[in-house]
Formats: sequence, structure tokens, C-alpha cells
Amino acid sequence: MNPDSPLVGSIVVLGVTGSIAAYKAADLVSKLKQRGGEVFTVVTRAAREFIAPLTFETLSGNPVYADLFEEQKQFSPVHISLAEKADLLVIAPATANFIGKMAVGLADDLLSSVVMATRAPLIIAPAMNTGMYENQIVQANIRKLADIGVTFVGPESGYLACGYEGWGRMASTDAIIREIETFLSA
Repeated sequence: MNPDSPLVGSIVVLGVTGSIAAYKAADLVSKLKQRGGEVFTVVTRAAREFIAPLTFETLSGNPVYADLFEEQKQFSPVHISLAEKADLLVIAPATANFIGKMAVGLADDLLSSVVMATRAPLIIAPAMNTGMYENQIVQANIRKLADIGVTFVGPESGYLACGYEGWGRMASTDAIIREIETFLSA
């Protein structure tokens, strides 16, 4: 661990949505932890279809949150406590569905409720099929969020799990970490 890393002592809340790129979020958690960050992971129901919460719990050393109405040891609404503790909120991967929910202000699950409740800066790493990413509605949602200060990292162009090549591949974990460190250094 580099003691000069801006991640040392910081708290990153990582949201993982339902994309095949969810496996890359495990690498992101590991690298953030190695650089001295404290990581709390929130997974959507769809994300749990791609990767087990136990993976994130093992890599982060912290509980993984999945349900807006999880039983708590002490009274503190989980979406509020996660929103308040975050120095930075990162959504990686972020699906077209989740980006759309954010753009219209829906808060119908734990992760979207954390997004609505936090005052922390927000970084999004989109991941989806090229056709979805290039869709006018998705692009309008991205512009809307960018206009209010949300930072986007990627996507990159390359081979996609669906067999297509093009834009939509989630940014590399190193690119996401560089953006996180830039925010935490400011």
C-alpha cells in the first residue's frame, strides 16, 4: 500500500449493476483496498445474477448491501448511512437501465436510493451493448447526468460479451481508479 495514495483513509461506496462486466468490479474492489481505500459495495438484484456478493465481502472485508429493507443491528436506514459515509460514490458497471433510473430520479431499490441521498461526488462507468450505448435515449440520459456534475469514465471500444465490437465496454479498472484518485486529490 502506498501511504501517499489519496485513497488512504477514504470511503468509496461502489454500486454494481446487472452487467456481465460485474466481474470487473471485483478487481476494482481489490485494487481500491490495496491502495488503502475502505470499500462498501451495494449490489442490485440483477448484479447478483452475475457475481456473488460473497466475492465483494471477501475482497473488501466489509458487508455487502443488497436490500433497501435489510435488518440492521441498530436503527439507521441503510441507504442514508451509506450515502453519508461515502467520500465518493462509484457505479461500475452502470447499465443503461440504471443510468436511466438516475436520470429521472427513481429511487426504487437500495442503490438508487443511495444515489438520491448522497452528497458525495458520483462517478459512473457505463457498460452495455453498442446499440444500447449509442441509443439516443441513453445518450440523452448521460448528457443530463453530466450536466449536473456526474462524471463518466468510459466506456471503451472493443470486443463485447454479446459478440459485437464497438463502444460499450466498461472502462478498465485502472482508468476508473485514476478518476477516483483525481477526485480524492482535489
